[in-house]
Amino acid sequence: MAEMHSEPPPPTVRVVAGRTVVALRGEIDLFSVPSLSARLDELTAGRRPDLVVDLRDVSFIDCSGLGMLCRTRNRVVAQEGRLRLVTDSPGFRRLLPPAGLAGVFELDTRLCEALAPAADSRHLARATG
Repeated sequence: MAEMHSEPPPPTVRVVAGRTVVALRGEIDLFSVPSLSARLDELTAGRRPDLVVDLRDVSFIDCSGLGMLCRTRNRVVAQEGRLRLVTDSPGFRRLLPPAGLAGVFELDTRLCEALAPAADSRHLARATG
């Protein structure tokens, strides 16, 4: 029996302390990535985006979802911005090394950690330099 896929829930977007927080929910897969990518492209189009992607309510992510996160990261870096991912999922963290993505993303387990100012000067130097 063929599985029916419905449109993914739209991400919740809000600004907290000058940072754009995007909360994703449900499954991030081949079916949901196009609409989510379009929204993330909008949010990373400006100069020096400061984006926090909250993945805590994501139940599943496949390789197309990882690709979307990589693309978002590349767009943010190209615009001299900052991207943090919030996830408390050990499974998600285990996916990154075999995918060659260990150390690529700033990861936090709690939203309050991701909203804290940068602990090192790399991000600040780019923003002011």
